[in-house]
Parts: sequence; structure tokens; C-alpha cells
Amino acid sequence: MSGGISVILAAERLGSVFGFPITNALVMTWLVMALLIGFAIFFGRSLTLVPGKLQTGIEWFFEATLAYMAETLESEVLARKFFPLVVSIFLFILISNELEFFPGVGSIGLVHAAEFLPVLRTPTTDLNFTLALALISFFVIEIMGIMTLGVFRHLGRYVNLTSPVGFVVGLLEIISNLGRIITFSFRLFGNIFAGEIMVLVAAYFLPYFLPAPLIGFEMFIGVVQAVVFAILTLFFIKLAIADPSEAH
Repeated sequence: MSGGISVILAAERLGSVFGFPITNALVMTWLVMALLIGFAIFFGRSLTLVPGKLQTGIEWFFEATLAYMAETLESEVLARKFFPLVVSIFLFILISNELEFFPGVGSIGLVHAAEFLPVLRTPTTDLNFTLALALISFFVIEIMGIMTLGVFRHLGRYVNLTSPVGFVVGLLEIISNLGRIITFSFRLFGNIFAGEIMVLVAAYFLPYFLPAPLIGFEMFIGVVQAVVFAILTLFFIKLAIADPSEAH
């Protein structure tokens, strides 16, 4: 329908470099990376012995997060080891989600073959991005389980030939772990993509009433999804490094 609502599931391809496709979601990913790196450099150079409000707020966030991780993992050493991963995942997803409705995202683009191609698209509305994050979390969790418990003790979670019940439990554990990849990626993608569509539909039918409160609600959901992804990663790391003989 001309002038109607257009929803595109996959990220649009803008071009390619050496055969590698460049999509609008990838461009937005680079932008988020640049913002985080730029802020880190700025913040690092502006640190003072007498902190201002910004420095105090960030230090409080880091200290509270580290304390929570140390309590969850029951080890400050492990908390410091996994702190960069968990916080990086949280900040990256958070910034990506909060920029979803920023002016220019989805509205600035190119016209190619009579079709409008937005230059920027929220990375978390691209299943490839959320799947990549899920795979990163999955492999980190499994590798840390092996490094902490050893290869055979870790694999003993999944291959147990001591009894039929143990064998079935091991198979269920394998299915559960592989299912994390699906739940990680589709939970984040589904919530953010569905929110974007909901705001788009509201803007089309009731442009003067619904979009503003829905955008505020979706920005809140973006924070929740970033927290959920980071906390689940932390909890699964906790399970992976726990001694199977002591696990309930």
C-alpha cells in the first residue's frame, strides 16, 4: 500500500567492502562503538581526586556492579575477571537500545532503485547482532567452565554414563545450554524489534497522542533488556564454574 507502514525484518545492505556486506545495522554498531570508546577516553582523561557529579555517578555504578558480581560469584577475583565482559555487554546493548528513537536513526538514508534505505538501524533489531552477542556469551560461559573445572569435570555435566537417569539429565543439560543461544538472541531481538513496530504503528494511526508515551515506555524496556542480558550472562557463568557435585 502506497504511503503505508513498511516493516523490513532483515537489516538493509548499503554496500560491500572486499565482498563483506555493509548493512545499516553494522554502521550503527560502529557508531555505538565509537561513542563508547570516545566517552571512555574523555572520562579517563578527566578523572580527578575530587570527583564531580559525573565521575561520582559512574564510580558508584561500577562499585555497585562489582559488589553485586562478587556476591553472586562468591569471589571478588572472579568478579573483577568478568566485570569487563558483563559491563561491556550491558553498556553496548543499553546505548544501542536508547538510540533507537534518536533523531536520524531510521529517518536519514539513501534512495536506491526508488527505495529508501536508512543509513542507521538499531543493532538490536538485527537478529545477526543479537545472535552474535548470544554466541559470545555462550562460548565465554563454556570456556570458563572448562578453565575452572577442567575438561573432564565440565564435560561430565553433559555426558554421564553412570546411570540411565544421569545420562538423561546430561542430554537435558545439553539441550538447555544450546537453548540459551536461542533465548538470548530472540528475547533481545523480539522485544526491541516489536517495540519499534509498535511505535511505528502508533505514529501512523494516532501520530499526535500515542508515539511519545510509547517511546518512553520502549526506552525503559531497552534498559530492562540490557540488564536482563547482562545478568543472565553472569548467572550462567556462575552455573558453569560451580562444582557439578555440589550443584543442586
